[in-house]
Amino acid sequence: MPDGRACTEDSISATGGSRETVTMDSRSRKDGVVATEKVKEDEIVISNQVLQTTLDGLKAISRVDLCVLDTEGIMLATTFPEAEGFRSSVMSFAESPADSQVVSGCQFFKVFDERQLEYVLLANGNSDDVHMVGRMAAFQVQNLLIAYKERFDKDNFIKNLLLDNLLLVDIYNRAKKLHIDTEARRVVFILELDHEKETASLENIRALFGSKPGDFITAVDEKSIIVVKELAPQDGSVEMERIAEMILTSLDEEKRRGALVAYGTVVGEIKEVSRSYKEARMALNVGKIFFEERTIIAYSSLGIGRLIYQLPIPLCKMFIREIFEGKSPDEFDEETLITINKFFENSLNVSETSRQLYIHRNTLVYRLDKLQKSTGLDLRVFEDAITFKIALMVVKYMKYMENQEY
Repeated sequence: MPDGRACTEDSISATGGSRETVTMDSRSRKDGVVATEKVKEDEIVISNQVLQTTLDGLKAISRVDLCVLDTEGIMLATTFPEAEGFRSSVMSFAESPADSQVVSGCQFFKVFDERQLEYVLLANGNSDDVHMVGRMAAFQVQNLLIAYKERFDKDNFIKNLLLDNLLLVDIYNRAKKLHIDTEARRVVFILELDHEKETASLENIRALFGSKPGDFITAVDEKSIIVVKELAPQDGSVEMERIAEMILTSLDEEKRRGALVAYGTVVGEIKEVSRSYKEARMALNVGKIFFEERTIIAYSSLGIGRLIYQLPIPLCKMFIREIFEGKSPDEFDEETLITINKFFENSLNVSETSRQLYIHRNTLVYRLDKLQKSTGLDLRVFEDAITFKIALMVVKYMKYMENQEY
């Protein structure tokens, strides 16, 4: 093959759908605190690891060394290190009108994405067989681009859907275009890590669910991974708890520390997925306040904590002031607080509480009488017990919100 031979191949031009730029400002409601989340389109880039695996596989089949470089001549993946010496030639080739060339015994091929040059592929050798292998390799990389684009389009759609950035008509139109079932049963899981998420954790979750066409894995902030899971008709709370456990155990042991999984309720239509996401987000926040010992929190298990979480702080302060006359229920000594919490855990049962605290029944009665004198609330009376329990939760919520502000 002569030097400088140009071979324009239609098959090397990407044929994917139009690229759409999406910039989203969405508001995530949190008790009057409005958080703005931005989701921006990133370049559709195949990871170097995927490129390297592809080249290694092609070399194993064809016994031809291959290399992929970007348009600036930076090597992304290769089976022969000598390709680094072609950097200046690659940059010149990228600016030329030719789609393939032979330079110094190495064949160059352009890989396009919608007529936009994305990569330059090198095949080491100048024979016709090497040329054919190079064309096949370029076509394979181009197909990877198309596959990544499809996943990227779905990812953008799911992000917009979660953050309520789509009109109802757009939801159904885009879902149809992307071949997403609009009436499947789905639930949203949020995995929050104690540190910023990294590629390994995201890939672990993708490996867990990514092979199923009805499941979607995405992210809208720096510390969370979101799983939109499709459920079978018979799947219920037991299955959702099992999935949450799977998400946690997919993490490395070190990253599992401080990790939380929360999930919303099951929805039957795609337009309601954002509701399940908001429920999961609320479960995550409420769980941090009232269920510190849990690593998995279901929205359906939040109880009265869900209500308290939505109360304005001034109203909470007024409630505490009126009930305790300016005092705070968390000002009691540790012994009293342990007694109160154990009494609540045992459904106001005096005998069982005294047994678990290893104290005489009369000692517990004395402590409860003492508490009644200082607060005016008799915890043995159901209504007073509820008032006190709510007050403890309100104080906990207020402290959490104060810490968030700092």
